[in-house]
Amino acid sequence: MFNFHLSYQWLHWRRPVSRPLPRLPDGVERFFVQTAGGDVEVLYAKPKGPAKTSQLHPHPLFFAHGGMGGAWVWLEYLEYFSARGIPCYAVSLRGHGNSWYPSFLHMVYGTTKRMLADDLVAGIRWAQERESGNDVVLVGHSSGGGLSQLILSEQDVKVKGLALVAAVPGFGSFRVYVNWWLLDPWFTLRMVFHGWHPNSPLSHPALTKRAFFSEHVTDDLVRRFQQRINAYESFLWPLGIGYSFVNPHKMLPQITSNRAIGQRILILCGGADKLMTLPVMTRLADMYRAAFVSLSRQRKLDAVGDEINSISEDSEEGQQDTTGQGVRLCVVPGAGHHLQNDVQWEVGAQKLLTFYEQL
Repeated sequence: MFNFHLSYQWLHWRRPVSRPLPRLPDGVERFFVQTAGGDVEVLYAKPKGPAKTSQLHPHPLFFAHGGMGGAWVWLEYLEYFSARGIPCYAVSLRGHGNSWYPSFLHMVYGTTKRMLADDLVAGIRWAQERESGNDVVLVGHSSGGGLSQLILSEQDVKVKGLALVAAVPGFGSFRVYVNWWLLDPWFTLRMVFHGWHPNSPLSHPALTKRAFFSEHVTDDLVRRFQQRINAYESFLWPLGIGYSFVNPHKMLPQITSNRAIGQRILILCGGADKLMTLPVMTRLADMYRAAFVSLSRQRKLDAVGDEINSISEDSEEGQQDTTGQGVRLCVVPGAGHHLQNDVQWEVGAQKLLTFYEQL
Protein backbone atom coordinates (compact mmCIF):
# COMPACT_ATOMS: atom_id res chain seq x y z
CA MET A 1 0.00 0.00 0.00
CA PHE A 2 1.37 3.39 -1.06
CA ASN A 3 4.73 1.68 -1.75
CA PHE A 4 5.08 0.92 1.96
CA HIS A 5 6.51 -2.54 1.16
CA LEU A 6 6.16 -3.87 4.69
CA SER A 7 7.65 -7.37 4.72
CA TYR A 8 9.28 -9.60 7.32
CA GLN A 9 10.36 -12.30 4.87
CA TRP A 10 13.87 -10.89 4.46
CA LEU A 11 14.58 -10.04 8.11
CA HIS A 12 16.56 -12.32 10.42
CA TRP A 13 17.42 -12.18 14.12
CA ARG A 14 19.69 -15.23 14.35
CA ARG A 15 23.01 -16.26 12.86
CA PRO A 16 22.65 -17.89 9.44
CA VAL A 17 22.36 -21.67 9.55
CA SER A 18 25.58 -23.38 8.45
CA ARG A 19 25.26 -24.39 4.80
CA PRO A 20 27.59 -25.54 2.02
CA LEU A 21 29.64 -22.60 0.78
CA PRO A 22 28.30 -21.05 -2.43
CA ARG A 23 30.05 -22.19 -5.58
CA LEU A 24 32.50 -19.71 -7.07
CA PRO A 25 33.19 -18.96 -10.74
CA ASP A 26 36.10 -20.77 -12.37
CA GLY A 27 39.39 -19.13 -11.45
CA VAL A 28 38.14 -17.68 -8.14
CA GLU A 29 39.27 -19.30 -4.87
CA ARG A 30 38.07 -18.86 -1.30
CA PHE A 31 40.43 -18.45 1.67
CA PHE A 32 39.88 -17.71 5.34
CA VAL A 33 42.11 -15.31 7.26
CA GLN A 34 42.40 -15.74 11.01
CA THR A 35 41.60 -12.69 13.15
CA ALA A 36 41.14 -12.20 16.89
CA GLY A 37 37.37 -12.50 16.48
CA GLY A 38 37.18 -15.31 13.95
CA ASP A 39 37.91 -16.25 10.36
CA VAL A 40 37.13 -13.72 7.63
CA GLU A 41 36.55 -14.74 4.03
CA VAL A 42 38.83 -13.53 1.25
CA LEU A 43 38.14 -14.36 -2.39
CA TYR A 44 41.12 -14.51 -4.73
CA ALA A 45 41.13 -14.40 -8.52
CA LYS A 46 44.39 -15.58 -10.04
CA PRO A 47 45.70 -13.62 -13.04
CA LYS A 48 44.88 -15.32 -16.31
CA GLY A 49 47.79 -14.92 -18.70
CA PRO A 50 50.38 -12.13 -18.75
CA ALA A 51 49.51 -8.73 -17.38
CA LYS A 52 48.07 -6.36 -19.97
CA THR A 53 49.57 -3.39 -18.18
CA SER A 54 52.92 -1.61 -18.23
CA GLN A 55 53.77 -3.03 -14.81
CA LEU A 56 56.22 -5.91 -14.72
CA HIS A 57 54.78 -7.10 -11.39
CA PRO A 58 51.19 -5.84 -11.24
CA HIS A 59 50.02 -4.50 -7.93
CA PRO A 60 47.05 -6.54 -6.68
CA LEU A 61 43.61 -5.03 -6.47
CA PHE A 62 41.95 -5.40 -3.07
CA PHE A 63 38.19 -4.86 -2.86
CA ALA A 64 36.18 -3.86 0.24
CA HIS A 65 32.38 -4.11 0.25
CA GLY A 66 29.88 -1.81 1.90
CA GLY A 67 26.96 -2.35 4.25
CA MET A 68 24.76 -5.41 3.62
CA GLY A 69 27.32 -6.74 1.12
CA GLY A 70 30.22 -9.15 1.06
CA ALA A 71 33.10 -10.22 -1.14
CA TRP A 72 30.50 -11.61 -3.57
CA VAL A 73 29.48 -8.12 -4.77
CA TRP A 74 32.86 -7.92 -6.54
CA LEU A 75 32.71 -11.19 -8.50
CA GLU A 76 32.25 -9.47 -11.86
CA TYR A 77 35.20 -7.18 -11.17
CA LEU A 78 37.37 -10.08 -9.95
CA GLU A 79 36.85 -11.91 -13.23
CA TYR A 80 37.26 -8.75 -15.33
CA PHE A 81 40.60 -7.71 -13.84
CA SER A 82 42.08 -11.18 -13.40
CA ALA A 83 41.44 -11.74 -17.11
CA ARG A 84 43.72 -8.75 -17.69
CA GLY A 85 46.56 -10.25 -15.69
CA ILE A 86 45.94 -8.47 -12.40
CA PRO A 87 45.75 -10.46 -9.12
CA CYS A 88 42.52 -9.63 -7.27
CA TYR A 89 41.29 -10.04 -3.70
CA ALA A 90 37.95 -9.27 -2.03
CA VAL A 91 37.22 -9.49 1.68
CA SER A 92 34.02 -10.20 3.61
CA LEU A 93 34.07 -8.37 6.93
CA ARG A 94 32.69 -10.09 10.05
CA GLY A 95 28.95 -10.70 9.78
CA HIS A 96 29.09 -10.56 5.98
CA GLY A 97 29.50 -13.11 3.22
CA ASN A 98 30.93 -16.35 4.60
CA SER A 99 32.95 -14.76 7.40
CA TRP A 100 32.28 -15.47 11.06
CA TYR A 101 28.99 -14.13 12.37
CA PRO A 102 28.58 -12.30 15.68
CA SER A 103 25.24 -12.71 17.42
CA PHE A 104 22.43 -10.29 16.54
CA LEU A 105 22.97 -8.07 19.59
CA HIS A 106 26.75 -8.19 19.27
CA MET A 107 26.66 -7.26 15.60
CA VAL A 108 23.94 -4.63 15.71
CA TYR A 109 24.85 -2.85 18.95
CA GLY A 110 28.43 -3.90 19.70
CA THR A 111 30.35 -3.86 16.40
CA THR A 112 32.15 -0.58 15.75
CA LYS A 113 33.73 0.79 12.61
CA ARG A 114 37.13 0.14 14.19
CA MET A 115 36.37 -3.58 14.56
CA LEU A 116 35.35 -3.82 10.92
CA ALA A 117 38.39 -1.76 9.93
CA ASP A 118 40.59 -4.29 11.73
CA ASP A 119 39.12 -7.06 9.53
CA LEU A 120 39.92 -5.01 6.44
CA VAL A 121 43.49 -4.38 7.62
CA ALA A 122 43.97 -8.10 8.35
CA GLY A 123 42.82 -8.99 4.85
CA ILE A 124 45.09 -6.42 3.20
CA ARG A 125 48.16 -7.53 5.15
CA TRP A 126 47.44 -11.17 4.31
CA ALA A 127 47.16 -10.33 0.61
CA GLN A 128 50.36 -8.27 0.68
CA GLU A 129 52.25 -11.18 2.23
CA ARG A 130 51.00 -13.47 -0.55
CA GLU A 131 52.13 -10.87 -3.10
CA SER A 132 55.68 -10.64 -1.70
CA GLY A 133 55.00 -7.34 0.03
CA ASN A 134 53.62 -5.64 -3.08
CA ASP A 135 51.29 -2.79 -2.05
CA VAL A 136 47.66 -3.26 -3.03
CA VAL A 137 45.45 -0.84 -4.91
CA LEU A 138 42.57 -0.52 -2.46
CA VAL A 139 39.03 -0.29 -3.85
CA GLY A 140 36.26 0.48 -1.34
CA HIS A 141 32.53 0.67 -2.01
CA SER A 142 30.03 2.69 0.05
CA SER A 143 30.70 2.17 3.78
CA GLY A 144 33.68 0.00 2.81
CA GLY A 145 35.02 3.07 1.05
CA GLY A 146 34.60 4.89 4.35
CA LEU A 147 36.64 2.20 6.12
CA SER A 148 39.26 2.42 3.37
CA GLN A 149 39.73 6.13 4.06
CA LEU A 150 39.74 5.50 7.81
CA ILE A 151 42.54 2.92 7.84
CA LEU A 152 44.72 5.16 5.67
CA SER A 153 43.97 8.23 7.76
CA GLU A 154 44.93 6.28 10.88
CA GLN A 155 48.05 5.04 9.04
CA ASP A 156 47.30 1.34 9.51
CA VAL A 157 48.53 0.41 6.02
CA LYS A 158 50.05 1.88 2.89
CA VAL A 159 48.55 1.30 -0.56
CA LYS A 160 49.63 1.94 -4.13
CA GLY A 161 46.40 3.74 -5.01
CA LEU A 162 42.90 4.28 -3.66
CA ALA A 163 39.62 3.92 -5.55
CA LEU A 164 36.47 5.09 -3.79
CA VAL A 165 33.39 3.59 -5.44
CA ALA A 166 30.20 5.43 -4.44
CA ALA A 167 31.99 5.72 -1.11
CA VAL A 168 30.87 7.29 2.15
CA PRO A 169 32.75 10.61 2.15
CA GLY A 170 35.46 11.20 4.71
CA PHE A 171 33.69 14.37 5.86
CA GLY A 172 30.74 12.25 7.05
CA SER A 173 27.65 10.48 5.74
CA PHE A 174 24.95 12.65 7.33
CA ARG A 175 23.91 14.08 3.94
CA VAL A 176 23.77 10.57 2.48
CA TYR A 177 21.23 9.40 5.04
CA VAL A 178 19.18 12.52 4.46
CA ASN A 179 19.12 11.49 0.80
CA TRP A 180 17.93 8.00 1.76
CA TRP A 181 15.23 9.39 4.04
CA LEU A 182 13.98 11.68 1.27
CA LEU A 183 14.01 8.76 -1.17
CA ASP A 184 11.86 6.60 1.14
CA PRO A 185 9.13 8.59 2.97
CA TRP A 186 8.12 5.49 4.97
CA PHE A 187 11.68 4.93 6.22
CA THR A 188 11.06 5.76 9.90
CA LEU A 189 7.58 4.25 10.20
CA ARG A 190 8.76 0.99 8.64
CA MET A 191 11.68 0.87 11.09
CA VAL A 192 9.16 1.09 13.94
CA PHE A 193 7.11 -1.80 12.52
CA HIS A 194 10.33 -3.81 12.15
CA GLY A 195 11.41 -3.24 15.75
CA TRP A 196 14.36 -1.11 14.55
CA HIS A 197 15.91 -4.00 12.68
CA PRO A 198 18.97 -2.57 10.84
CA ASN A 199 17.96 -4.21 7.55
CA SER A 200 14.54 -2.53 7.53
CA PRO A 201 15.44 -0.01 4.76
CA LEU A 202 16.31 -3.00 2.51
CA SER A 203 13.65 -5.42 3.74
CA HIS A 204 11.98 -5.89 0.35
CA PRO A 205 13.46 -6.26 -3.17
CA ALA A 206 11.56 -3.15 -4.29
CA LEU A 207 13.28 -1.11 -1.57
CA THR A 208 16.67 -2.56 -2.45
CA LYS A 209 16.23 -1.76 -6.13
CA ARG A 210 15.13 1.79 -5.41
CA ALA A 211 18.11 2.50 -3.14
CA PHE A 212 20.88 0.50 -4.83
CA PHE A 213 20.16 0.12 -8.55
CA SER A 214 19.08 1.86 -11.71
CA GLU A 215 15.68 1.24 -13.27
CA HIS A 216 17.35 -0.92 -15.95
CA VAL A 217 18.18 -3.76 -13.54
CA THR A 218 15.80 -6.71 -13.75
CA ASP A 219 13.66 -7.77 -10.82
CA ASP A 220 15.23 -11.24 -11.02
CA LEU A 221 18.73 -9.82 -10.50
CA VAL A 222 17.54 -7.78 -7.53
CA ARG A 223 15.85 -10.81 -5.96
CA ARG A 224 19.07 -12.85 -6.29
CA PHE A 225 20.99 -9.94 -4.80
CA GLN A 226 18.46 -9.75 -1.95
CA GLN A 227 19.01 -13.41 -1.09
CA ARG A 228 22.71 -12.75 -0.45
CA ILE A 229 22.37 -9.69 1.78
CA ASN A 230 23.74 -10.38 5.25
CA ALA A 231 21.28 -11.31 8.00
CA TYR A 232 21.76 -8.11 10.02
CA GLU A 233 24.06 -5.10 10.03
CA SER A 234 25.93 -3.00 12.56
CA PHE A 235 24.25 0.23 13.69
CA LEU A 236 27.53 1.58 15.05
CA TRP A 237 29.24 1.35 11.65
CA PRO A 238 27.13 4.03 9.90
CA LEU A 239 26.83 6.07 13.09
CA GLY A 240 30.62 6.06 13.43
CA ILE A 241 31.07 7.64 10.02
CA GLY A 242 28.15 10.05 10.20
CA TYR A 243 30.47 12.98 10.81
CA SER A 244 34.05 13.76 9.78
CA PHE A 245 36.32 10.78 10.45
CA VAL A 246 39.26 11.33 8.09
CA ASN A 247 42.28 13.64 8.12
CA PRO A 248 43.14 13.99 4.40
CA HIS A 249 46.60 15.39 5.20
CA LYS A 250 47.44 12.19 7.07
CA MET A 251 45.71 9.95 4.54
CA LEU A 252 47.29 11.05 1.26
CA PRO A 253 50.92 10.23 2.21
CA GLN A 254 49.80 6.63 2.86
CA ILE A 255 49.24 6.26 -0.88
CA THR A 256 52.65 5.29 -2.21
CA SER A 257 52.27 6.12 -5.89
CA ASN A 258 55.53 7.89 -6.71
CA ARG A 259 54.46 9.46 -9.97
CA ALA A 260 54.77 13.22 -10.13
CA ILE A 261 52.19 13.23 -12.94
CA GLY A 262 49.03 11.24 -12.32
CA GLN A 263 46.31 10.66 -9.78
CA ARG A 264 46.47 8.79 -6.50
CA ILE A 265 42.73 8.67 -5.83
CA LEU A 266 39.85 7.63 -8.06
CA ILE A 267 36.33 8.66 -7.04
CA LEU A 268 33.87 6.60 -9.06
CA CYS A 269 30.15 7.28 -8.83
CA GLY A 270 26.94 6.27 -10.56
CA GLY A 271 25.10 8.89 -12.57
CA ALA A 272 21.79 7.62 -11.15
CA ASP A 273 23.02 7.04 -7.58
CA LYS A 274 20.34 8.42 -5.25
CA LEU A 275 22.49 8.12 -2.11
CA MET A 276 26.08 9.08 -2.96
CA THR A 277 24.96 11.72 -5.44
CA LEU A 278 27.31 13.55 -7.78
CA PRO A 279 27.31 16.71 -5.59
CA VAL A 280 28.40 14.60 -2.58
CA MET A 281 31.14 12.90 -4.60
CA THR A 282 32.29 16.20 -6.10
CA ARG A 283 32.64 17.65 -2.62
CA LEU A 284 34.73 14.61 -1.63
CA ALA A 285 36.98 15.13 -4.67
CA ASP A 286 37.36 18.80 -3.74
CA MET A 287 38.41 17.85 -0.19
CA TYR A 288 41.21 15.58 -1.38
CA ARG A 289 42.29 17.95 -4.13
CA ALA A 290 42.70 20.76 -1.62
CA ALA A 291 44.77 18.49 0.64
CA PHE A 292 46.88 17.34 -2.33
CA VAL A 293 47.66 20.91 -3.36
CA SER A 294 48.52 21.87 0.21
CA LEU A 295 50.84 18.90 0.74
CA SER A 296 52.48 19.38 -2.66
CA ARG A 297 53.25 23.02 -1.97
CA GLN A 298 54.76 21.99 1.36
CA ARG A 299 56.87 19.45 -0.62
CA LYS A 300 55.35 16.58 1.33
CA LEU A 301 54.12 15.00 -1.92
CA ASP A 302 55.80 14.86 -5.31
CA ALA A 303 53.88 16.69 -8.03
CA VAL A 304 54.69 18.94 -10.99
CA GLY A 305 53.26 22.41 -11.47
CA ASP A 306 50.59 21.54 -14.03
CA GLU A 307 49.27 18.69 -11.86
CA ILE A 308 49.01 21.02 -8.85
CA ASN A 309 47.40 23.96 -10.61
CA SER A 310 45.01 22.52 -13.18
CA ILE A 311 41.94 20.32 -13.45
CA SER A 312 40.90 19.01 -16.85
CA GLU A 313 37.35 18.08 -17.81
CA ASP A 314 36.10 15.25 -19.99
CA SER A 315 32.39 15.68 -20.64
CA GLU A 316 32.30 13.29 -23.59
CA GLU A 317 28.96 11.46 -23.73
CA GLY A 318 27.82 13.28 -20.60
CA GLN A 319 30.38 11.54 -18.39
CA GLN A 320 31.27 14.70 -16.42
CA ASP A 321 34.71 13.29 -15.57
CA THR A 322 37.43 15.54 -14.17
CA THR A 323 41.13 14.88 -13.64
CA GLY A 324 43.79 16.78 -11.73
CA GLN A 325 45.32 17.69 -8.38
CA GLY A 326 45.86 14.05 -7.50
CA VAL A 327 42.24 13.00 -7.96
CA ARG A 328 40.27 11.49 -10.82
CA LEU A 329 36.48 11.90 -10.53
CA CYS A 330 34.56 9.61 -12.89
CA VAL A 331 30.84 9.07 -13.46
CA VAL A 332 29.24 5.88 -14.76
CA PRO A 333 26.22 7.25 -16.67
CA GLY A 334 22.91 5.74 -15.63
CA ALA A 335 24.33 3.48 -12.89
CA GLY A 336 22.91 3.28 -9.38
CA HIS A 337 24.66 3.04 -6.04
CA HIS A 338 25.82 -0.57 -6.58
CA LEU A 339 27.42 0.39 -9.87
CA GLN A 340 29.66 -2.70 -9.81
CA ASN A 341 26.51 -4.86 -9.99
CA ASP A 342 24.35 -2.64 -12.20
CA VAL A 343 23.91 -3.25 -15.93
CA GLN A 344 26.63 -0.67 -16.69
CA TRP A 345 29.25 -2.37 -14.48
CA GLU A 346 31.77 -2.79 -17.31
CA VAL A 347 31.88 0.98 -17.85
CA GLY A 348 32.97 1.43 -14.24
CA ALA A 349 35.46 -1.42 -14.51
CA GLN A 350 37.06 0.22 -17.55
CA LYS A 351 37.39 3.54 -15.72
CA LEU A 352 38.98 1.74 -12.78
CA LEU A 353 41.38 -0.01 -15.17
CA THR A 354 42.38 3.32 -16.73
CA PHE A 355 43.12 4.69 -13.25
CA TYR A 356 45.05 1.56 -12.31
CA GLU A 357 47.26 1.73 -15.40
CA GLN A 358 48.37 5.32 -14.69
CA LEU A 359 49.51 4.61 -11.11
